Order: sequence, then C-alpha cells, then structure tokens
Amino acid sequence: MAAADIARQVGEGCRTVPLAGHVGFDSLPDQLVNKSVSQGFCFNILCVGETGLGKSTLMDTLFNTKFEGEPATHTQPGVQLRSNTYDLQESNVGLKLTIVSTVGFGDQINKEDSYKPIVEFIDAQFEAYLQEELKIRRVLHTYHDSRIHACLYFIAPTGHSLKSLDLVTMKKLDSKVNIIPIIAKSDAISKSELTKFKIKITSELVSNGVQIYQFPTDDESVAEINGTMNAHLPFAVIGSTEELKIGNKMMKARQYPWGTVQVENEAHCDFVKLREMLIRVNMEDLREQTHTRHYELYRRCKLEEMGFKDTDPDSKPFSLQETYEAKRNEFLGELQKKEEEMRQMFVQRVKEKEAELKEAEKELHEKFDRLKKLHQDEKKKLEDKKKSLDDEVNAFKQRKTAAELLQTQGSQAGGSQTLKRDKEKKNNLWLCTE
Repeated sequence: MAAADIARQVGEGCRTVPLAGHVGFDSLPDQLVNKSVSQGFCFNILCVGETGLGKSTLMDTLFNTKFEGEPATHTQPGVQLRSNTYDLQESNVGLKLTIVSTVGFGDQINKEDSYKPIVEFIDAQFEAYLQEELKIRRVLHTYHDSRIHACLYFIAPTGHSLKSLDLVTMKKLDSKVNIIPIIAKSDAISKSELTKFKIKITSELVSNGVQIYQFPTDDESVAEINGTMNAHLPFAVIGSTEELKIGNKMMKARQYPWGTVQVENEAHCDFVKLREMLIRVNMEDLREQTHTRHYELYRRCKLEEMGFKDTDPDSKPFSLQETYEAKRNEFLGELQKKEEEMRQMFVQRVKEKEAELKEAEKELHEKFDRLKKLHQDEKKKLEDKKKSLDDEVNAFKQRKTAAELLQTQGSQAGGSQTLKRDKEKKNNLWLCTE
C-alpha cells in the first residue's frame, strides 16, 4: 500500500475523544511565542519609486530611527537595488529588518525595462530560499530569509493619474510580492485633489488588472479595522524625522510658510494608518502571504519546469519517489539517446574526415606526378641543351686546332724562304768580291 493511501486512511479514521483531566498541551501557544521571541523575527521591505519621493525619510519615520544611507542621484545609468539589513530591538522582541531601495528607478529616458532588475531581484531571493530548502542538510531555522514581504510602491503626487511606468511595474510585481501603493509627499496637493487622485488610482489599478495587497478580513479580531483600511488605499503619507513643538508636545511635523503638517495627525495624512496596517496589525500576515502564496507559486513553477508534478496523466497522486524514478529514467533515456546521436555523429565525422584525407592524398599524388613529369621534362631539356653545347664546344676546339695547325705550317714555310734568300745574298756577295 502506498504511503499516500496510508496517510489518507489515518486522516479519515481520526476521532475526537474527551480528556479525563488536564494534560498540559494547552501551553503550546505560549511555547511557540517564547520560541519565536527567542529566535527573533525578520521582515523585508522593498521600496519602489522614483528618486526624490522620500523613500528613505518614510522608512526613518516608520521605524522611529535614522537608517544610514547615501542619497541617490538622478544620474544612474540603470536601476540598481540597494539592500541594507538592520537589527532592531523593541522591549524583548528582536527584528532583523531589511530595506531594499530601487536606486535610479524612473531616471532613464528609456524606461521600458526599468522593472526587470526588480523582478530579477525578487526571483533571486525566492531561488536562494528554494535552493536552501532542497538541500539534503537544511538549516532553515538559522537561514536568513531575504524574501520580500512587503513592497511599498511610492506614487508621485501628480494629482492626475498613474504613469505608465507605475502600471507596468506593478503589473509585473503583483504575482511576486505584496504591493501596498502609497502616495508620497501627499502634502503637495490639496485635500480635494488628493481624494480624486485616490479614486483615479484605484480605478486604474482595477481596469488594468493590478492585484494589490488586501488586508485580511478572515480573522474576526482584525476584520473590522482591516476592512476599513482597505477602503483607504492607497495611503497618502508624509515622512519627517524633524520634531516640532506643537502645543505642549514635541511631534514629528513639516514646517511650511503657510503652516505645519503633522505626520501622525490622521487629519493631515495616512501615515498612522500605514504604520498600523504594515507593522502593528498585519506584519505576520505579510510574511505568511509571501511564503504561502508568492513563494509557493514560484516554487511550483520551478518544480514543474524541472518535471515534478503532484499527479500522473490519469490524475492519480504521484509520490516524489515515483517522480524521481520517472525523471531519472527519462534522463537516462535522453542521455542514452544523446550518446547514440553523438556516436553516430562521431562516426559520420570520421567518415567525412577519411574521405577528405583520401581526396587530399589523391590530390597530393596527382600534384607529385605533375611535378615529377615536369622535372623530367626540364631535365631532358637541360640534357639536350648540354649535349648541344658540348657539340658546339667540340666543333670549336676542332676549328681551333685546324687554325693553329695552318698557322704553324705557314710560319715554317715563311722561315725556309727567308733562309733561302739570305743564302742567295751571301753567295752573291762572295762572287762580287772575287
């Protein structure tokens, strides 16, 4: 019997029985609280918005502290995500807070791909958690969860409508993160304009199918306040770390020539509503929604890409072991197929190479024969020329010898005639003397 069938039967056979006395497992909630407090909590916020909308100031105001950070400029070549993690302590509860800001968002002339670095960053955090979860030896209890729990999307207080960049970015993010839209620096427009602006934003979000985070109403303890706060979205907020004396109290406010805007005065802005909903009421729900909804969606898509499924083609339950075996057999089959293809390709290439080498060898032999014949022809020509030269040299030598012989004979004949003339002269002289 399969393990899934056994588990199903165990679940179906569960009965409710009364207790005869106190056992003590009613202390489990207290144990859970104590363990959670000792381990501490983590919360990760992504602030998306154009440069200069007061993202850093609002974070300082929300957590009543001064976070270190360099002011961003409008000269960034692209969108960069800057992450900073802080350890906060309130009473005996520790919070590891990570604030991720989008530096340079909306500052480029071409804003078409401005959302891509944000999506890639969110997916990278999901992938890191998935890789940790798939390890054989997991340490999830000490793993620093960097998944984004809440995305505060800062909307410029134009008073008209959402920018196309805002709509495109929120549409790309709504399936990956809990989006809470807020109107930044809401004191820049009047009350009536702000009310119309909120209605316009809500209408555009609905018409474009953008799913923003809705505060949960399934828990009776917070259903009423969350239902009321859902109607106030998007929140119109103001941030300020400057404290001014108003009456007898020091309050966070912004001083203008025409008056003072109090950050924590609900008649002036929705900062208190945002703080209540984000931190004091729904922080755990944001963490839970990130894990059970957005991360599970990413995990399911990733595992399906890897070939893992919950059911077989007949819609029957499919265990992980069976999936692994099927995937392994599929992989081995593909590997064997690729090996056969590579072997055939190798044999084909060897044959092609042999044919090329034979062709090259044939060409070399033909070239050698041509060169050999050419060499023989040249050698024959040279031998014929040498023979001709030798004949000419012999003929020349014969003519030279004949000429020398004639010259010698001529010289001898001339000498004898000279002697004869001299003798005749002597004889003549001798006769005369007598």
